[in-house]
Amino acid sequence: MTTFLTPPITHPSTRRFTGPFDAETTATEVVAGLELHGRRAVVTGAASGIGLETARALATAGACVTLAVRDVDAGVVAAAAITESTGNELVSVAPLDLTDRTSIRAFVSTWDGPLHVLVNNAGVMATPLTRTAEHWELQFATNHLGHFALATGLYPALLAAGDARVVSLSSGAHLRSPVEFDDIHFHGRPYDPWLAYGQSKTANALFAVEANRRWSGDGIHVNAVMPGGIRTGLQRHLDDAELAAMDARATDLSWKTPDQGAATTVLLAASPLVEGIGGRYFEDCAEALPATPGTYGRGVAAYAKDPEAAERLWDLSVATLRA
Repeated sequence: MTTFLTPPITHPSTRRFTGPFDAETTATEVVAGLELHGRRAVVTGAASGIGLETARALATAGACVTLAVRDVDAGVVAAAAITESTGNELVSVAPLDLTDRTSIRAFVSTWDGPLHVLVNNAGVMATPLTRTAEHWELQFATNHLGHFALATGLYPALLAAGDARVVSLSSGAHLRSPVEFDDIHFHGRPYDPWLAYGQSKTANALFAVEANRRWSGDGIHVNAVMPGGIRTGLQRHLDDAELAAMDARATDLSWKTPDQGAATTVLLAASPLVEGIGGRYFEDCAEALPATPGTYGRGVAAYAKDPEAAERLWDLSVATLRA
């Protein structure tokens, strides 16, 4: 059974972070000149898209990187490509299915030694109504509950690192919905794939708030990231009309390359510029401003930073996974 630990609580500075990077910065540029030899990282969903570019950037700087993936064959291909492009042979693959508690426990139990960086990158978006074996809604189960179980299970390894970082990938789609605690899994209300995705991404942001509150006293800092609009396999469940609508809205939110999409994640995972910062929501390599009406996908909603909602979600997640 996963152990859920609650170390001492500390309160970080509230000064907003901005830095030398922007929306067009690439992950490659973020790690330029960084030295990550001896640091160990896990990136979920790293066989393709921004997960692959995140892993590649960390490997470029010398980190030992584990690609935690559901499709091991695809992971092996990705790892070989990273090694070929970076010269770093410390890139490995491990199976991980975020909808399967047995798979998560197996990953956690086989991890040995400290873990300096955990990037909760994997996810699904706008899927048809699908339920796990526990009757959990798939997007919430994958995007939040699976990563919650992974991160809390790996807490001892993060603690052993002494100065670990966790990056939780959220999305501007969190603006579509808070976490609806009365019916998270759509057992009573009509299912809407975008509302389900939105609340799962709000949950990713709230996880960063509460995990950092609980863990920062032990040197583990946790932040949430909006990577931007990137065309990847994440959109595989969208039809042509939905993709066209996304293109139309992209006048406010320009498409990024996968390397650009990974930049904010890599900043929080590796850069000394954000040392000691936690519990925050970032986009375009800077801390996000509050969301305002009429802007598509930008900024962070107040409900995604609400400490009471974050604590409630944590307690609910612990109870759900123990059931």
